[in-house]
Amino acid sequence: MEKLQQLDYYAFILYMLLMAGVGGFFGWFVKDIKQYFKGGNTIPWVIGAISNYMGLFSSFVFVAHAGIAYQYGLFGVIILWSTVFPCLIAARYLGKRWRRSGIITPVEYLETRFNSGVRQTFSWIGLVIRFLDNMVRLYAIGIFITTATSFSFYESILISGFVITAFTIVGGVWAVVVMDTLQFVILIFASLILVPLSLEAAGGLSNLMDAHPAHFNIFNGPDATPLWILVYYVLISLKYNANWVFIQRFYSVKDEKSSSKLGYFTAALFFVFPIFFLLPAIAAQEILPDLSNPEMAYVGVAVKLLPTGLMGLMLAAIFSATMSSLNSEFNVMSGVLTNDIYKRLFNPNASDMHYIWVARLNIILVGIVATIGALFVGQLGGAFEANKLLTGIFSIPLAIPLIFGIIFKKPRPLGAIATVIVGIGLGLVLNSIAGLSWEMATLIEIVVCFLIFFGSGIFVSKSLEYKTRVEEFFKQLNTPLRKDEIPEISEQFQNMLFMVFIIALAISGLLIFGMAMFSVGTLGSKIAIYGAIFLMLLAVILFFYYKKIKPKTY
Repeated sequence: MEKLQQLDYYAFILYMLLMAGVGGFFGWFVKDIKQYFKGGNTIPWVIGAISNYMGLFSSFVFVAHAGIAYQYGLFGVIILWSTVFPCLIAARYLGKRWRRSGIITPVEYLETRFNSGVRQTFSWIGLVIRFLDNMVRLYAIGIFITTATSFSFYESILISGFVITAFTIVGGVWAVVVMDTLQFVILIFASLILVPLSLEAAGGLSNLMDAHPAHFNIFNGPDATPLWILVYYVLISLKYNANWVFIQRFYSVKDEKSSSKLGYFTAALFFVFPIFFLLPAIAAQEILPDLSNPEMAYVGVAVKLLPTGLMGLMLAAIFSATMSSLNSEFNVMSGVLTNDIYKRLFNPNASDMHYIWVARLNIILVGIVATIGALFVGQLGGAFEANKLLTGIFSIPLAIPLIFGIIFKKPRPLGAIATVIVGIGLGLVLNSIAGLSWEMATLIEIVVCFLIFFGSGIFVSKSLEYKTRVEEFFKQLNTPLRKDEIPEISEQFQNMLFMVFIIALAISGLLIFGMAMFSVGTLGSKIAIYGAIFLMLLAVILFFYYKKIKPKTY
């Protein structure tokens, strides 16, 4: 299989230097712990939605989901569309409640809603789950880099872990969301280039459909049953709405309307782009029919078809997607370690700068543990199987109290803790029973966890302090934000933010144009040149538009 050329490495390095500049810029603006972990509630909803999308997105899609698309076709798209529903649920029901809660980390509200024991239980066990999930993501980028380059799997994992950790340390959540937005542009651009190239190499869409008709049947494959799909969709809806990064984006925007817009826009992104991401993997059945590992389908097609230089940008885009995802994860995990554990239990009265340095040290700790763990994910059967298994066992018991505790006030603290303990134990037992399908084991676990959590609401608390605290909390959740609670971005910061986007778009366009010039005459270079010109023109238009209107708030 082909590997990257020297020019590809240059393109990759140049793009990563651009990202480093952005991270350094926003790191300079971070002044306190709230800015570091939630951007001071000043994240524009469009940027927040793109960052939300990228935070849930990674090389996992181009490895695990691409592997499913290679084997079973459009069923891979059906699986990826499961991400639309949690975004719609959050936009309609949860986003405004998260924004009104006034929290810094996703588990912070659990102490007010339940008690400190529930908060600490969810902090510690939740961190374990996030570590497991992020190990799978790092494993996926390791597979991708190993396939495309001469680096070994272990070298790929170690390099990726180091780079992602370093980027996350620099600037907190503002740096994360801005880099997410820039990487979104490159990712979409590079992915769209590969679609016509892969279809042409496969002899056209009609030829691909004639040669592999089963791949265009959405119920193709051993798991493509209504029960499996239903359970998987419920599982993903629970997992995403309890995902710390997902929640963080909703309380990082300025008000309730922005949180709803963020959710709906994220859902639209998840609905539109899966087909573009997975078509090249389906076409790989015709282009690379004898792949030993289906998870190499997307990167194999990209290395084979993209011109030299552009493949480096594609690798940068995939790496950037994973970096965005893990940047967000490392940031919010550090937030829980710093705010919910260190500050809450050990040092509650330190300065903001002290907590920022503790947060950065915690990011290093998170990065080291996740990187080491990623080296062993392959023993669980690959990226998708590992993710599905771990999510089914661990995420459901944590998700139900976290999500429904902010909606319903009857379930009690004991019910939340019992849901976690019994749910995880039951999940481990059910998934060890030979002959019991994954979907049936997961469905049983979901039902039992719901019964335990909501069943605890039957027993009324005798504590007046608890009742008063919960009533006050739900009163806060049901009360719209006051005008003085809605922040604004300073004009100076807004000016610099807009200019960073314009400069980054222009530089990205120039970089793409320069790489494409080394392969003039090929279809890939033609598409890249047109796209690069579009990015540069967009930068110019935005520059003059901004000079004309100069808005003072988002």
